Amino acid sequence: MTKSTKWFLGILAVLVLFALGFTLFISSFISSATDRTETVTSGSGDRIAVVDLRGEITSSDEVVRQLKKYRGMGGVKAILLHIDSPGGGVVASQEMYEEVRKTRDGGKPVIVSMGSLAASGGYYVACGASRLVANRGTLTGSIGVISEFLQVKDALAKLGISEKTIKAGKLKDAGSPTRDMTGDDQAYFQNLMDEVHRQFIEVVARERRMSPEKVRALADGRVFTGEQAVNLGLVDTIGTFEDAIKITAAIAGISGEPAIVREKRRQPWWDSMFGEAGETLRDIKQQLLDRPALSYRFAGPPY
Repeated sequence: MTKSTKWFLGILAVLVLFALGFTLFISSFISSATDRTETVTSGSGDRIAVVDLRGEITSSDEVVRQLKKYRGMGGVKAILLHIDSPGGGVVASQEMYEEVRKTRDGGKPVIVSMGSLAASGGYYVACGASRLVANRGTLTGSIGVISEFLQVKDALAKLGISEKTIKAGKLKDAGSPTRDMTGDDQAYFQNLMDEVHRQFIEVVARERRMSPEKVRALADGRVFTGEQAVNLGLVDTIGTFEDAIKITAAIAGISGEPAIVREKRRQPWWDSMFGEAGETLRDIKQQLLDRPALSYRFAGPPY
C-alpha cells in the first residue's frame, strides 16, 4: 500500500468518524425523549398535578401524555395547567384541547393558570378547562388562524437556479415557494383558513357559553389583557399562579395546603454543554422543521 493511499484512507476514516459523530449529535438533539422524574414540591395534603404548556405548540404528545397519566391517578384530585404559549399548530392545539375537555368531563377538575401569554392555540387549549385564571397583564385571545408562505423564486433566479414542476391537479403545488401564488391558490388557502377559523370560533362559543356572533366580533386575531378578557367573558377570573393553586384546591374540595406534583425534566446534555447555543439550535429546528402549515399562533413580537 502506497503512502498516498494510506493518507487517503486515514483522511477518509476521519471524515467518516466526524460524519458519524455529527449524525449522532443531531439525532440526539432532535429527539425529545429525556428522563423524567416526578417530585412533590410542597405541601402534604391531597395532590394537585401541575402540567406545563410552554413555548410554541409543535406537538401535543407531552401534554397529552401527562393529562392521561394524571387523569388515571386516583391520588391526584385536580390538574393545574400552566400555559405560557403563543399557540402553534392547529391539530396539536385541538388534540390538547380534547384531552383537557375529556379530563374535565370525566370528573377531574382542570384549572388553567395563564402566564405572560396564552394566545391563539394556547387559548384554544385553555377553553377545555373547568376554570380559566389569568394575570392582569396576561395577553390572551388572538382567536384566528395563520399560514405563512416563503417565496424564494426571485432569489433562485438571481443565483441562476430554475425549478420545473410536473403535476396532476391544478392546485397540487399551491403554496410552492418557487412560483408566484395565483388567484386560485389564494382563494383555496383562504377557504382553508376560514374553515379552521370557524372551528376555533365554535369551540370558544360553546365552552365560554357565548353567542357565535359575539365571539366572531372578537375573533379578528386581537390579543386582550387578562382584565379585558375577564370583562369580555373569555376568562373567568384574575389571579396569579399561587391564586390558581388555591382556586384548584377549593374546586377539588382539598382542605389545607395541597401537595403539588410536577414532572421535572433532567437537563439534556447539550444544554449543559452548549448553553444558549443549544437553545438557538432548538429554535432553528422549530422554525425550519416543526412549524405546521396551519397555525393557531400569535404572530406578534416575541414575549
